[in-house]
Amino acid sequence: MPTMSRFATRTALAAAAIASCAALSPAWASSHREAPFITTSPKVDGTDFYMFNSYDPARTGFVTLIANYLPLQDAYGGPNYFALDPNALYEIHIDNNGDGVEDVTFQFRFKNTLKNNGAGQTVGGLSIPLRAIGPVAGSNGATAANLSFDETYEVTAVFGPRRSDASRRVQVKSGSMSTFTKPIDYVGTKTLGNQASYEAYAGQYVYPISFTAPNGTACTGQVFVGQRKEAFSVNLGRIFDLVNAPASAIVTEQNAYAFNGSSDAFEFGELTDKNVTSLAIEINKGCLTAGSDPVIGGWTSASLRQARLLNGKPASGLQANDNAGGAWVQVSRLGMPLVNEVVIGLKDKDKFNASKPANDASNFAPYVLTPTLPGLLNALFGLAVPSTPRNDIATIFLTGIPTLNKSANASPALAEMLRLNTTTTGMFAPRPVSMQNPLGVLGVAYPTVSDTPSPNPGVDYSGFPNGRRPIDDVVDISLRVVTGKLCGFNSAMACGSQTTDPNAGVDLVDGVRARNASFPNAFPYLNTPIPGAR
Repeated sequence: MPTMSRFATRTALAAAAIASCAALSPAWASSHREAPFITTSPKVDGTDFYMFNSYDPARTGFVTLIANYLPLQDAYGGPNYFALDPNALYEIHIDNNGDGVEDVTFQFRFKNTLKNNGAGQTVGGLSIPLRAIGPVAGSNGATAANLSFDETYEVTAVFGPRRSDASRRVQVKSGSMSTFTKPIDYVGTKTLGNQASYEAYAGQYVYPISFTAPNGTACTGQVFVGQRKEAFSVNLGRIFDLVNAPASAIVTEQNAYAFNGSSDAFEFGELTDKNVTSLAIEINKGCLTAGSDPVIGGWTSASLRQARLLNGKPASGLQANDNAGGAWVQVSRLGMPLVNEVVIGLKDKDKFNASKPANDASNFAPYVLTPTLPGLLNALFGLAVPSTPRNDIATIFLTGIPTLNKSANASPALAEMLRLNTTTTGMFAPRPVSMQNPLGVLGVAYPTVSDTPSPNPGVDYSGFPNGRRPIDDVVDISLRVVTGKLCGFNSAMACGSQTTDPNAGVDLVDGVRARNASFPNAFPYLNTPIPGAR
């Protein structure tokens, strides 16, 4: 059995393997606009999913789940900005026994309500066209009355299959309150003050929560829904343009950073000035795990009603311009980053978004075992193509890695999920953000560039692919995996008949990496959004 150190050094690479092919995909991002249908419905487009052991020192034993939706938000996108869809069902799913079927689901439903009996704010008796009539400061202060409408939501915890009967459904509450408020998007500094003021305002909408599972387990934590700054780092423009960079800037870390300029100035790439909408919930791990198995799998989804009838004569107010009914139909799915973009064939991308992890073996296994994009890396940069079937990739994405994040289930389902070992002691102990390694389990190879923490944090078992934190550079990890870093790691991870890494010594990189100092150490762990006007 290989030592854990060697295992960790190479396994993180695999964790991104499927994702890494994304470097050559025409729809690059963790999951932004990744399938034909979802481009028509951005409000239900899941963009990134983070799942990690909370690293706020006061929150040991809690797990944070963050599902981002509505991609590529330009901060100045008024006058309506980025309210979520009241006709949609947003969900975060947890599988705690390795069968690819959800055991715990958190469901979010939204409602937008005009103030003043449906008139909103008025001037001379007529409704104004803006979100606010004056500065907005606090959730309970007098200035909150300046808003034209409120965005509220409710959260339901479902134990068992997500469409379970009422006996398996529990209302998530904060004290006696079950309806929560979403802070207004960061319209600008005149409406909401500087970034410190906005963060203090948004912080009032972090709610402590508690509920009891049907089996009697006490569940506690906190919830927040609101606009946040995009945390995904990627050299978007160059990748779209057939990886428009010299080989020396892709194959060598130092050359990549030099080619792109200061990593401090370009740490998030073209997403530096974009926002997203985050659904963040933190729950004690005992509410999510089953028995003695510390491993959970997670993914997020969004669903719309099967039928929709447009109204040719919309009513006044914020009433929907359509009538929706029928069964819920899933239109978005995201577990591991980048899978639908770079692994699933174009003809099956909508199918993947509508599918469940439990069905992945029959629906999508060939895409994992014989990925089509590594050959493009070879054509562009003269790399060797690992042979197929890619059992190394299948182990990471469909079963989990033994001794790291594979379920204790003796026969786990082949299911694509983000997997997390919720153990918080020893090598799995959560680290403060200042000591997190963006290369996660691959951290022994952390580069010597300007944003390297000091001292070097080395291998980081609490990082991707053991869950995913905001700092984790899933692009760089993925680029290295696709070149075959795990080929031959053990008998389960051969690349066809190939038992060694065909590109030893080559560490692909896109030249963009977030700095540790760019992220907070407390829930909801993502940064203050960009204001629409400064």
